[in-house]
Amino acid sequence: MGSIEQPEASYVDVLIIGANIVCTATTETFADDSQHLLGAGFGAFTVLNRVRRQGFGVNIYEKGSSSGGTRVDSESPIYQLFDRELYMDFNFKERYSAWPELRRYFKYVDEKWNISEYTRYNRNVETALWDNEKNLWWVECSDGTQTYCRWLIPCLGFASKHYRPPFPGLGNFAGQMYHTAFWPQCGVNLGGKKVALIGTGASGIQVAQEIGDVTKQLTVFQRTPNLALPMQNWNLHPAEEQKKKEAGEYDKIFDKCRWTYTGFHYDFSAKDTKDDTPEGREKFYQSLFDDRGGFRYLLENYKDMLKDEWANDQAYDFWKRSVRARLKDPHKQKVLAPDVKPHPFGTKRNSLEVRFYEVMDQEHVDIIDVNANPIEEVTAAGIKTKDKFVEADVLILATGFDSVTGSLNQLNIRGTDGRSIAEYWEDGTKTSMGIAIPTFPNMFFLYGAQAPTAFSNGPSCTQFQAEFVEKTLQQATAEGITKMDATQESADDWVRRVNEAWYGTLYPKANGWSTPDNGGNIPGKKIEPMNWCGGMPAYIETMHKSLENDYQGWHVSRNKS
Repeated sequence: MGSIEQPEASYVDVLIIGANIVCTATTETFADDSQHLLGAGFGAFTVLNRVRRQGFGVNIYEKGSSSGGTRVDSESPIYQLFDRELYMDFNFKERYSAWPELRRYFKYVDEKWNISEYTRYNRNVETALWDNEKNLWWVECSDGTQTYCRWLIPCLGFASKHYRPPFPGLGNFAGQMYHTAFWPQCGVNLGGKKVALIGTGASGIQVAQEIGDVTKQLTVFQRTPNLALPMQNWNLHPAEEQKKKEAGEYDKIFDKCRWTYTGFHYDFSAKDTKDDTPEGREKFYQSLFDDRGGFRYLLENYKDMLKDEWANDQAYDFWKRSVRARLKDPHKQKVLAPDVKPHPFGTKRNSLEVRFYEVMDQEHVDIIDVNANPIEEVTAAGIKTKDKFVEADVLILATGFDSVTGSLNQLNIRGTDGRSIAEYWEDGTKTSMGIAIPTFPNMFFLYGAQAPTAFSNGPSCTQFQAEFVEKTLQQATAEGITKMDATQESADDWVRRVNEAWYGTLYPKANGWSTPDNGGNIPGKKIEPMNWCGGMPAYIETMHKSLENDYQGWHVSRNKS
């Protein structure tokens, strides 16, 4: 497209688009804040701090009224920004922090780094167009604000576009209805209510274990069993954590995240499953599952667990036996922990749970397998399935997001040929290293498609991507580069590598957002590998190598002067 005449547009070197994510449903009430939209988080904060230190003018445009992040499933100390000046002076209270604690943390970061000075809140980016003559992005917001920027950095995350399934009659429901992506932070009183909960992904697990004890009747509709792992949360002691910091233990932990497969501070065992006796395997599994908890059973397991079917069977069998021991109801045992695994263990990102199976085992809690007994219609009074009718006062949709690609696809960002990202990806997702897209120059997106994203600790992924962005902008500016566009060859090669890594594992046998076989939860969405599963070290190396040999992965334009 040609030059865009917008004389009233302002200019900033770097414009970061903040994510709009949400707090997962909870029965807690926070009297000091009624907002459910959360804003710029780890990626945006890290990029902002790094590029402003290099002297770039930078702003965050944030749709919400505040900044912050949301609880994922990584433990302390790696679920925070990897910056020493921050982690030396802040102590988390628990191994896995809940939303109020994360709110406290992001408030601390905001004050420490003065994030709000650089952030424009309630500014919703609607359109971003590339100006071929100026080699700049022209950005327009819903309030009419127009801005030119040299570099555009969407930090939207992988789950900012919620999915609401088109159940027949959904609009006819006469009771209260909530989607977990838009849960009122003033709380919802579910005491004595008949509640229908659709979905058993991460949000569904959390909702069920939070509300199960207070409802009169809870009916959970399940498509695929969530092979959830025990969180094993505990309190952290500030004095002990401070000693670790002063002894350099935190520094070592953050550095180790660069060298592990998923960016956590631990990695797979050096052994294969068959290297241990059955008794040895049982003891090893038990230590990961009960003693350490969290993702240890997934990511510290035998190194062949995600590649060899027999090895995977052994891991699933232990999980199944452990879960069934917590369930007395034989029907619930088979629905929640089936005889035959629904997919290879670990190929759909396991959720973490606290008392989920004990809650599900209660008499007033029921579970319906929608594969055997599908939902036919939602009526004013409840849900009609093939075999029964479930009365409900409250309907909760824990149906997730159009994950990974949906965040970018929903924005009207158009590149050098006038196509939007959604149009560019119409025949399949294609990125260069999960951070850039050909024909969308000077744009780097964080924690999105074909990066380690769903296979990683989120703060690790965004940290290493932000380091690359900082280096690239600094180097490009020093060399008078005004335009950097990923080559089609680099994108083709990256898609090839993403597929090769994917097919070298058991992941293709699963179906859902958090496997490379993404799109499985969205009807009509193409099933394709959407996350890089070749490991964090190879990912970091590939990004930085693209800048070698006169920017071998990029088309660059320099100042003519």
